[in-house]
Amino acid sequence: MERRKFLKDSGMLCLLGMCNILPESCSPKSPGKIYIADANSAVEKEPLIQPFGFKGGYLSELWQTVARLTGSDNNSVVGLGTQSVLWSDQSVFLNHTETEGNAMMYSITQRALEIIKGQYYTNPVELLESIMDEVVAYGKKVTGNAHLRKTFVLNALVAVDNALWLLYAKENGITNFDQMIPAEYRSTFSEKHQKIAAIPLISYGTTPDQLKQTVDDGYFFMKIKIGQPGSQKEMLQKDTERLSALHEMLKDVRTPHTQSGKLPYYFDANGRYETKEAFLRFLDHAQKIGAFEQIAIIEEPFPEEHETDVTDIPVRLAADESAHTDVDTEKRIQMGYRAVALKPIAKTLSMTMKIAKAATDQSVPCFCADLTVNPVLVEWNKNIAARLKPFPGLHNLGLLESNGHQNYRNWEKMMSYLPDRNKPWVGVNKGLFTTGNEFFENGGGIYKSLDHYKNLS
Repeated sequence: MERRKFLKDSGMLCLLGMCNILPESCSPKSPGKIYIADANSAVEKEPLIQPFGFKGGYLSELWQTVARLTGSDNNSVVGLGTQSVLWSDQSVFLNHTETEGNAMMYSITQRALEIIKGQYYTNPVELLESIMDEVVAYGKKVTGNAHLRKTFVLNALVAVDNALWLLYAKENGITNFDQMIPAEYRSTFSEKHQKIAAIPLISYGTTPDQLKQTVDDGYFFMKIKIGQPGSQKEMLQKDTERLSALHEMLKDVRTPHTQSGKLPYYFDANGRYETKEAFLRFLDHAQKIGAFEQIAIIEEPFPEEHETDVTDIPVRLAADESAHTDVDTEKRIQMGYRAVALKPIAKTLSMTMKIAKAATDQSVPCFCADLTVNPVLVEWNKNIAARLKPFPGLHNLGLLESNGHQNYRNWEKMMSYLPDRNKPWVGVNKGLFTTGNEFFENGGGIYKSLDHYKNLS
């Protein structure tokens, strides 16, 4: 704490032209060093159309957090985050009201901004690493949870991290996402997909009519929530019955975008299956009804803390919230996971770069999953999805889940806050996002001013 106060005070002297100590390291004008002169935040609560169910629980609203940073020469940027307490730490969600859980996460965002105000940084990855232990300790204190999942803290840091990247870009004259990626991660994000498969979400509450409309709209890569509420026996029965009903509707649908011509199924269990036996019974049911061959991914079937070896599971399992960091990702790969769901919009862009590199270095495919984020964060996610290696089984496509339009009550109003809302890469056409040269040249518009959110902060 004393070191941080010294840096802050000496930084103010530098701004006044009165600093005669550590001139190269503390001057806001020093090449490669960025000074954070001010930091503040705001939050906007966005209601959902209907309760959103997963992990055996339900959300009614999602808080959009805003982090505003000011650098040298009054350079000011706004970074956004979307909070999901239930996704990031189920125990916090279950032990508090929905509002209390959100308030706890937001307080971590505020604390991180307090810590970095007055600091200097070279790049956001290094700064995030330097404050992580202190922020995690604060998160454990504010939640009263000594075993707080690191993903909860990372979720709280997304707005902060995005603002750090935007300030980094502005102070270095960067308006191109490729230029912003540090050299050691560029081979990981070297693709330039012109087409990205848009993944819709089939939640517990999705009706047959809604599913039919989704298919009619051209979506072909289905993410289906399993692990429904109830005991393990009740959950398995609900999941198998739902699989039967969904497969009956989808089994004869064809698509030109997969090697098999059939719709790929992407199941997300959110760690609800407590035993391999129960999970294998789900897979047996899929075999019985002819759905097994269409399973492309099953995400997080088992509780993270069980550390279940999955090398014998006969489908591609993906790590999501259990892959908190690059170290955790490597561990999951050793346990037999053969895909990684990236969430730069939930675990920070800085951590995602490290996670993606850890996976691709071992030839494990990655894709971008959603957190039901706002339209601005969809474009951040899209920048990553467009640069990942093609996902197996698809015809040279990236993968990007985006379900905000299915869940936010005010989605159209939220879309109006997006500067490039009318650009061709924003919308989905027949189940695909289309990027193009302009998208890659300006980062999909993420460097443009966010006036609505700027006014909140």
